[in-house]
Amino acid sequence: MLSPAMNLKILLPFQIFAELTGVSRIVAETSDGSFGLLPHRLDCVATLEPGILIWQTGTDPEVYAAVDEGVLVKTGMDVLISVRRATSGTDLSQLRAAVKRDFLTLDANEKSVRAATAKLEAGFMHRIASFHYD
Repeated sequence: MLSPAMNLKILLPFQIFAELTGVSRIVAETSDGSFGLLPHRLDCVATLEPGILIWQTGTDPEVYAAVDEGVLVKTGMDVLISVRRATSGTDLSQLRAAVKRDFLTLDANEKSVRAATAKLEAGFMHRIASFHYD
């Protein structure tokens, strides 16, 4: 008897990164640590952190991809992953370096831009409030 398998679809904002059938297990990284999925796991939703996504189909070796932050949704035997960016590769150390270099650095830059924008907005609101009281 064949063991059940999942269907995995990885979406990027502009394309489908991967669409696979026969996936026997998936491991993703969340803010709480690594998160594993097997075919009979209950349906769930998880937010993904930048990290390494691992999946395996049948008896094939594990496949690795560096992914940016996103969301994972499992419903029945279907697993849908939506992330900003993804890169596949065979060398795990190079993928880890790509996550640190590309995905985590960008997040730090985005945080500084958002902080600067918040300061500009606060200053703008303060000036409008001062005009209202004058």
